[in-house]
Amino acid sequence: MSRPEAWLRGPLDGVPTQLQPVAHALVQALEDVERAAAPLTPEELRARPGGAASVGFHLRHLAGSTDRLLAYARGEQLAPAQLAFLAAEEEEAPGVGTAELLAGVRAAVERALEQLRATPEPTLDEPREVGRGRLPSSVRGLLYHVGEHTARHAGQVVATARVVRGAEGAGGPP
Repeated sequence: MSRPEAWLRGPLDGVPTQLQPVAHALVQALEDVERAAAPLTPEELRARPGGAASVGFHLRHLAGSTDRLLAYARGEQLAPAQLAFLAAEEEEAPGVGTAELLAGVRAAVERALEQLRATPEPTLDEPREVGRGRLPSSVRGLLYHVGEHTARHAGQVVATARVVRGAEGAGGPP
């Protein structure tokens, strides 16, 4: 019997009630990504079927975008290192393998869960600014977007992995 999805396993320790859906989305996305991407060869990791973004891109983007969105939720603008990572996300780094990319995603999800645990519920509706245009959001909006955005790219990892490996070998949800 397979393990239930993250949201059906109960609350995550220390995460405020209002942020449980975000935490569950992050945990589920990480599990799906690990299952789908772990068996990929370097060629499959970099494959761009039909011109679509590669699994490697989605893994880099998952880690980088999570880090950036969390910075905005803390009320920070992006640091030079974050901007450099953003600029390099689309580059296919030949020496970087699946294990290293998955470690980056895992670390980003762990940092996100820690930030969720450290976020007092009364601060959720505090305003935040996003990007150079300083577009309006809130702590809650940014944290929910972290979960939604991560889930969206995890789905892309699963789908692209299935295409490059064939439907039988990619793992992940059907």
